[in-house]
Amino acid sequence: MSASPPNSFPDAAASDPLRLGLMQGFPPREDKTVAFADGSAWAFPGTRWAFSHMRELFPTANVSRGEAPVAVLARAERDDFDRVGFVTLDGRAMTWGESLAANYSDGIVVLHRGRIVYERYFGALRPELAHSAMSVTKSFVGTIAAMLAHAGAFDPAVAVTHYLPELKATAYRDATVRQVMDMTIGVQYSEAYADPNADIWHYARAGGMLPRPPGYAGAETLYAYLATLRPEGRHGEGFAYKTVNTEVLAWIVKRVAGQRLSTLTSELIWGRLGAEHDAHYAVDSAGTEAGCGGLNTTLRDLARFGEAMRQDGCIDGRQIVPESVVADIRRGADRAQFVRGGYTTLPGWSYRNMWWVTHNEHGAYTARGIHGQTIWIDPKAEMVIARYASHPLAANSPHLDPTSLPAYLALGKHLLATG
Repeated sequence: MSASPPNSFPDAAASDPLRLGLMQGFPPREDKTVAFADGSAWAFPGTRWAFSHMRELFPTANVSRGEAPVAVLARAERDDFDRVGFVTLDGRAMTWGESLAANYSDGIVVLHRGRIVYERYFGALRPELAHSAMSVTKSFVGTIAAMLAHAGAFDPAVAVTHYLPELKATAYRDATVRQVMDMTIGVQYSEAYADPNADIWHYARAGGMLPRPPGYAGAETLYAYLATLRPEGRHGEGFAYKTVNTEVLAWIVKRVAGQRLSTLTSELIWGRLGAEHDAHYAVDSAGTEAGCGGLNTTLRDLARFGEAMRQDGCIDGRQIVPESVVADIRRGADRAQFVRGGYTTLPGWSYRNMWWVTHNEHGAYTARGIHGQTIWIDPKAEMVIARYASHPLAANSPHLDPTSLPAYLALGKHLLATG
């Protein structure tokens, strides 16, 4: 059976940007144009084109792949995955192949023991195009922060304001860096994507990621927005996923390293990974990279990063991330604190260094971004899944998780059973 599209949105086939003729022609028809200024870049189905063309819509900072040789991903492609069956969290029978359309996948790569066993592209995405990673970006920032802490560049137990005195009058005045890294901060900030008045949209307008309405009087940059944040609740009492925490962490790593986030990402990860292509970050009017969700990469390169994490931080014979940093992420954090986040589709999970840790039977952990962006690492099955998507609804929980999570586990079990 095929999953029904959510609410009244057209399904993946009907919303395919190529089928709709979005941004086709010289010039494209006015009613087929996707643009930043009129908001169509963030309105479905325009997002199905925009997420694969963000560099054409926003200013960006380049993340160089450097001069390292490309880490070759050997191919051993299989034709049995699409038939792998599972039951969704809401009780529907589905196959792996059906799940791709159900979640509006733009592209997906599956690695098994470092080899490409499955690779598909849909809609506007192509192997050479960079797609928005959304909040998968957070896991890059968290990994970079953990690497710098490992190297002694800063102490996670120290107060945020030791590194960022600019935040002494904000919610972060009595927070530690560790509390920021694990999202246990008491800050007044709403992440409710369905609410047009939620703070996430004020943050996005400050960073130039959304058009500003006439008479806009809010913050003009990401740093200016962070300075407006006020306390709500107490730090360290429970997990609360709030995008601004990652932006604070990105500011800390830039401050202690004395380098831009794009440079750090290149020097610590991307330039050593053996990536095929440069990546890029969306930037605000002051040139500040959006550490919360501004990274854009090609799909295979995203999978390469996942493969390095699966192999204890190593790829193609190069140690990219210290093994102890990867081990710390895999162990996760306090599951009791995670419960307070209210994620009903993620029972028993935790959150560490901006990574989501399942603690499931395969020891899987994941980087997640709105609208379906994913790196899924299954150590037991020796599997990495990298997926880019443009689901019409933002939140993975509850809109994508009921299909995605059992699909990932089913594919891991299938690889364990079939070798």
